[in-house]
Amino acid sequence: MTDPVHDPATLFPEDPGQPAPVVRPSARFMLSHPAHAIALGFGSGLSRIAPGTAGTLWAWLSFVVLSQWLGDTSWGIVIALSLPIGWWASMVTARNMGILDPGSIVWDEVVAFWLVLWLVMPTGLVGQVLAFGLFRFFDAVKPGPVGWADALFHGVNPATEPRAWHKAGFGIMLDDLVAAACTVLVVALWRFL
Repeated sequence: MTDPVHDPATLFPEDPGQPAPVVRPSARFMLSHPAHAIALGFGSGLSRIAPGTAGTLWAWLSFVVLSQWLGDTSWGIVIALSLPIGWWASMVTARNMGILDPGSIVWDEVVAFWLVLWLVMPTGLVGQVLAFGLFRFFDAVKPGPVGWADALFHGVNPATEPRAWHKAGFGIMLDDLVAAACTVLVVALWRFL
């Protein structure tokens, strides 16, 4: 069964003049626009194997490194600024790739996992590993509310809706934020018990 959101052949059925979709972006594509570099997680989204996991690992590593200089308030500001920047970068990159929700866009994983780590960091390494596994589960399997959030914008059609790419950028970010909320909830229950 083909998924119209991820199948490039179905994106522009009414506009055959569109350029061919970029199914697998290159480093050259990533460096051609600042939004591409951000959306592709500064290269982590170029991974041919599990780019979402690569983006989440990059988020974890960058969080540990940057936490040497950033405190709680600074992290809150970075995450808050990263959300609208991520929406913009995801929108531009998805549009330029010609795919509504490309797997290589990983900024959504980066920001969402930064949020998880910011909220669960006091749990130590065991809590971080648990949070990583839970977040990847919620993001990949998309149970319950994560699946609902992921499906919200699957019906948009760039050929007929003028704001389809805006919706796509928002949708790319939304399901990972819901996955982060589910992860934080499970970790909080684990800590409580």
